[in-house]
Amino acid sequence: MGECHVCGRRSRLISDDLGVCLDCIRKRPSESLAVTEKVHWLSRKEFGLPASVPRDSDGILCGMCSNDCRIGVGSKGFCGLVANFDGKLVRLGGSPEKGILDWYYDPLPTNCVAEWFCPGCTGAGYPKYAYTTMAEVGYVNLAVFYGGCSFNCLYCQNWHYHTLASELKPAVSSRDLASKVNRNVSCVCFFGGDPSVQMLHALDTSRLALSRAEKGHILRICWETNGYWKEEFAIRAAEYSLASGGVIKVDLKSWDKNLSLALSGVSNLPSLKSFKMIGDRFYGKRPEVPILTASTLLVPGYVDEQEVEDISRFVASIDPKIPYTLLAFYPQFMITDLPTTSRRLAFACREAALKNLENVRIGNIQLLS
Repeated sequence: MGECHVCGRRSRLISDDLGVCLDCIRKRPSESLAVTEKVHWLSRKEFGLPASVPRDSDGILCGMCSNDCRIGVGSKGFCGLVANFDGKLVRLGGSPEKGILDWYYDPLPTNCVAEWFCPGCTGAGYPKYAYTTMAEVGYVNLAVFYGGCSFNCLYCQNWHYHTLASELKPAVSSRDLASKVNRNVSCVCFFGGDPSVQMLHALDTSRLALSRAEKGHILRICWETNGYWKEEFAIRAAEYSLASGGVIKVDLKSWDKNLSLALSGVSNLPSLKSFKMIGDRFYGKRPEVPILTASTLLVPGYVDEQEVEDISRFVASIDPKIPYTLLAFYPQFMITDLPTTSRRLAFACREAALKNLENVRIGNIQLLS
């Protein structure tokens, strides 16, 4: 039973770890964000990462992701992979020479956000984008887990990326990573953390991997991201995915801007802008395999039917056929006192999304309570 430090209300759907309720985040944002900022600070202190996005007036602009950190002398960017040494910007990770990441071979079909329509799991787009008309059993996905992120989600399901970012290892060059692509690899997926803070590395890996692929070798380039890309990087990523049969999976975490600040530490507006740009520019160019999909993690007590309906209305304004996946929450990282997503919430959110979109699916159903 958690208690809101702003209004005093108590409920099992209020996280004591977070300290505020959804109503206060929406209606009393200044007071609520003062509480959640302290939680964000604590969540990053252990890893030596900046508590908030640097805005040093005399700092150097990083420009890698939508945070647009201005990094002062002796300080690091929000992701921890960029630093200002004596007035010179140095990329400690994320360059073609040094990506901070873990990688592994993930047998297909895999637990992917797009598993219900992607070529590797369903055979969609056969024979151009898939080896078979069904799941590509015997093939693997080269899964690239980047150790750095442009968000700080207090409920992050993959929060151990913080350790990679703080230790700046393992380090793998784009050339070495691309060399892991063999004949059994039919897709590469960049996720994390988030690829947005290491796009120089990810794009170079994509280029090299595709150039290595022999004639007849299907190699899809896929992304799981929060959408905090700079436009030039988003366009290049989308071009690789469009040509190869890959999918861009954007996690639209919330609609309310203050809820985004409370849960993720940054504004959601750049994510929405990036999603719309990619959708307007690329969606519909490859009807056999949708290039763009959205997902939302249903955090009990915080990401509710209203959030989902607003997100789905936004997605539908681009194209109502864009697939949308609702994901079940499991307590992780700094929010450990909430229950898993209930069936009631999941199906209510699905109904809310279906008011606007044609293709809506509930994922991670094994976690529903």
